[in-house]
Amino acid sequence: MSATGDQGVGLSGREPFRRQPECGSVPPGSHAEERLREIWEGKPGWRGFLTTVDHKKIGLRYIVTAFVFLLLGGVEALLMRLQLARPNETLLTPEQYGQLFTMHGVTMIFLYASPVLSGFANFLWPLMLGSRDMAFPRLNALSYWVFVFAGLFLYCSFPLGQAPDAGWFNYVPFSSLEYNRGPNIDVYALGMVLLGISTTVGAVNFVVTLFRMRAVGMSVDRLPIIVWGTLTASFANLLAVPAVSLAFLLLWMDRNVGSHFFDVASDGRPLLWQHLFWMFAHPWVYVVVLPAMGIVSDGLPTFCRRPLVAYAAVAMSTVATMIIGFEVWIHHMFATGIPPLALAFFGAASVLISIPSAVAVFAWIATIWTGRPVFAVPFLYFASFVLMFVIGGVSGVMTAAVPLDWQLTDTYFVVAHLHYVLLGINVFPVLGGITYWFPKFTGRLMTERLGKITFWIVLIGFNLGFFPMHISGLLGMPRRIYTYPEGMGWDTSNMITTIGSFLLGIGVLLFAFNALYSARRGRKASSNPWDAPGLEWSVTSPAPPYNFAVLPSVESRHPLWEDRLQPAGRRTGLESGYLLHHGRESLGVNPLSGMPDVILKMPEDAWSPFFLGLFAALFFVAVLLHSPLFALVMLAACGVTLIAWLWPRRSLAQREPPTPDQTAQLDAGSDEPVLPVGSTGEHSGGWWGVLALVLTEASLFGYLIFCYFYSQSQTSLAWPPEGMPKINIGALSTGVLLLSSWFAWLSERALKKSRRSTAFGWMLVAIALGCTFVGIQLKEWHDHPYGLTAHLYGSLYYTITGFHMAHVIVGLVILVLLAIWIALGYFDEERNAPMRIGGLYWHFVDVVWLFIFTSLYVTPFWLRGH
Repeated sequence: MSATGDQGVGLSGREPFRRQPECGSVPPGSHAEERLREIWEGKPGWRGFLTTVDHKKIGLRYIVTAFVFLLLGGVEALLMRLQLARPNETLLTPEQYGQLFTMHGVTMIFLYASPVLSGFANFLWPLMLGSRDMAFPRLNALSYWVFVFAGLFLYCSFPLGQAPDAGWFNYVPFSSLEYNRGPNIDVYALGMVLLGISTTVGAVNFVVTLFRMRAVGMSVDRLPIIVWGTLTASFANLLAVPAVSLAFLLLWMDRNVGSHFFDVASDGRPLLWQHLFWMFAHPWVYVVVLPAMGIVSDGLPTFCRRPLVAYAAVAMSTVATMIIGFEVWIHHMFATGIPPLALAFFGAASVLISIPSAVAVFAWIATIWTGRPVFAVPFLYFASFVLMFVIGGVSGVMTAAVPLDWQLTDTYFVVAHLHYVLLGINVFPVLGGITYWFPKFTGRLMTERLGKITFWIVLIGFNLGFFPMHISGLLGMPRRIYTYPEGMGWDTSNMITTIGSFLLGIGVLLFAFNALYSARRGRKASSNPWDAPGLEWSVTSPAPPYNFAVLPSVESRHPLWEDRLQPAGRRTGLESGYLLHHGRESLGVNPLSGMPDVILKMPEDAWSPFFLGLFAALFFVAVLLHSPLFALVMLAACGVTLIAWLWPRRSLAQREPPTPDQTAQLDAGSDEPVLPVGSTGEHSGGWWGVLALVLTEASLFGYLIFCYFYSQSQTSLAWPPEGMPKINIGALSTGVLLLSSWFAWLSERALKKSRRSTAFGWMLVAIALGCTFVGIQLKEWHDHPYGLTAHLYGSLYYTITGFHMAHVIVGLVILVLLAIWIALGYFDEERNAPMRIGGLYWHFVDVVWLFIFTSLYVTPFWLRGH
């Protein structure tokens, strides 16, 4: 059992605690291969559809669902283009245009661009990394279901005429209750928080998969570039998504609870919204770009018949691009009155980010130039992507010049730039990637002739549709307008843009038709129809449910090109390797060395991800409808589902001892390592998963504390406005919480020494101290002369401490579960991974309180003293 419940503790009663992984080969069509297929094949029918945790099926669902949202977003765009094709058009009302405009942006950016790349990563990562599955298969399924329900949540507002309507930027005060009183913005706010859960869960899964689920020998200098891109984007999601989720939650509180975060009348700060939004949105640009760049970097060399030029430089530029991307969010706020020094710094950073991007561009060009290009359909998409990337990048660097940005901001020039960056740099790699990996998806090849016709329609339609927007913007056409008068000089460019948009739509529909037709009637594909070098092309097309009959050991970056690239030397082992066939098993490796250190028991198909996603979505529906009872019921349902998900499978008391054959195997010794079976201590994938979760939760509290100090720096009123915080009470609660953390650690130590009763006792003390902290905090809230709605400081104080209180309560539930599991005998000195995982979360809660105590209690006294 792990923190995610995805990797078992090895207590099935049929496995010893440690085992030498058998080595050998599995001939095609053998009994062993059939057994593997039986073990890993999901259930048929609708039950299998709802319960599957197969990464390939989930990845394909992501791609198909995202493509459906692409079509919906395209329909919205075409309706807007009909409205703007001619001056003074009356096809749409301003309200309808506002809703279409907002939902088009939301759909293309949040429901298509990022999820479709998650689909590629979900499908390809285990195949590229030489693994049987992702680190957390059930979390993988949960991320998909939450994504689907979030999309439905947002789109169900359309038939009611209550769709989000303040633009996808959703700037306040336009989106505040004073100017937008319908439920439109509440739908957007809650839908984005729900979507953020999906994104964060998926990011945790990708990060841990890379660290723990690689093939033996898969060192970091042998990773495909798409893995570098998705890994970098996943870290960015862990750090950036909390900013936008927090912004939408604070806005919802302003609109529904009466807080004052963005309320100017109560000293709130509308500019705080822009800071939080762009702290997320600028890194998000690279979240939807870097994995797409990885698709090109891995697919382009196949058709150039040579490895990617400057692999190491491209990999490092991927990381550098994201790091700099976090530093330039004010690039989008040059026109908001930022001080000149900040303008100079962020303008320079915005220019600097073009350097790592240029490294990738020159590497792609050099790969084409020095290779022997094969002009297949995927190559056409990948090569044209380079052109789109340059156009989008150049227009972005232009706006890094502050004086020019002042002229271009809020014009159609920025709209053109965004479409080249967020759509062009994404759609062309995606269409090329689908064509390229279509044999692995379906076992067939897409029709080449129709594919080339489609490519040229898409290329011409895209540039005809979006390049003239640059001209419209330079001629002064503002963005977000729903109509315009004659004689402004925009008529011709808008008509050309509309024609190009419809041509692009025709091309996308042709691509969808080609995919559907080819999936049934396309030419059957061999394992490696493109003569590609990657590990994923070593398995059959379509990929089998178990991925690899034997887990490979990797000796180079291009396993299938080793004979031509290095005639002599060690070879990647593809036909013989580790045999893991005692149920659903995969190999876990050391994150740094890549050497095997655990045999992981992977979960069977389960209902829990679907129901948890459903209950979470219904909870947000209840919040939208202002139904406290329904919300509490759904919250309880989520809690029960999570506990059922996390509950260990069997007690240690029920574990059978190793069989005589297994004991003899261990005693005889072997060249292969003797590995623990299941999650044990530092071998636990769940420990790494909670560590990633702690990273994103720490980001959330960091953004909250940023809101506190930013608001304090902008106000001219006394801070705090009504008396100093009670530092003695804060110090008491701090001491109590730290003491609780210490007793939780003592409990873990006692369990490692097989002192179960002592461990149980110390855990009860930790729980009691945690409850004491809750009581002190509730008493302090009760004694304050102000509440959440009194003023800006009250809103910040109660929100920050309230967020922490919610984490304390979750932590107490975890400690109670651990105490129960200790009492039931689920743990011993070896099998105590949940203790370490739960302890990690509880210690994190305590450390966060130290920062809150310092910020809210200590800092005001220090400032007042100076």
